[in-house]
Amino acid sequence: MGLFDGKKGIVFGVANKYSIAWGIAKVLAEEGADVGLSYAMPALERRVRPLAEQINARYLVKCDVQNDEEIEAAFEKAKEVFGTIDFLVHAIAYAKREDLDGLFVDTSRDGFHLAMDISVYSLVALTRAAAPLMPNGGSIVTMTYYGSEKVAPRYNVMGVAKAALEASVRYLAYDLGPKGIRVNAISAGPIKTLSAAGVSGFKKLYQYFPKVAPLRKHVTQEDIGHTAAFLLSDWARGITGEVIYVDSGYNILGLTAPLEEI
Repeated sequence: MGLFDGKKGIVFGVANKYSIAWGIAKVLAEEGADVGLSYAMPALERRVRPLAEQINARYLVKCDVQNDEEIEAAFEKAKEVFGTIDFLVHAIAYAKREDLDGLFVDTSRDGFHLAMDISVYSLVALTRAAAPLMPNGGSIVTMTYYGSEKVAPRYNVMGVAKAALEASVRYLAYDLGPKGIRVNAISAGPIKTLSAAGVSGFKKLYQYFPKVAPLRKHVTQEDIGHTAAFLLSDWARGITGEVIYVDSGYNILGLTAPLEEI
């Protein structure tokens, strides 16, 4: 018996096999979930379709989260395939590369709007579309990062977007709590993903991280997947509106210099 036997849901944000979203989808499928996948653009289908086949996904759909018609169509298809759903994973973020380098003060107006639309408003839009398919309650998980709370140099506009995302988690949790729908976020440590590659200086951050994090190790897709599975399962039925850190304890530090250098 798997933790998700009989459960159905959709994971948004898979780009390739290195995606955090894929790590979550794999764990859910291993626990018996009927997992559907969504990809953002036609160019990603060739990478995502083989992954969908690995987990025998019945649902695979292109969905540009900036397009309300595509969101509506994605959930109409979900209704046809699943009837109802029990969970939704939102692992979507984007900012212009030039806005993830240099100074935050130089962020363009267009770049700010774009980051907020794709990285934040998409959670609101997908949640609104998913809620009617959760008549018996459900669980929603999104992905954030510690740059929402403290300055992460060159994370820039994405840090501001993640702060807005975490606030959105709390407001959505409040709105949907009476319907039995829980909304939470996972704040993950650095993982080598397609989106992380767009952050200037990420390679140095990645190398530095295990030297200072209390557990002295990187986090993995599987680490994130297991935490997401917990939050999406009935085992977490008393938890909503929270940000859960899966970062080897990095967020508890007040000083991040390696001990041998102090």
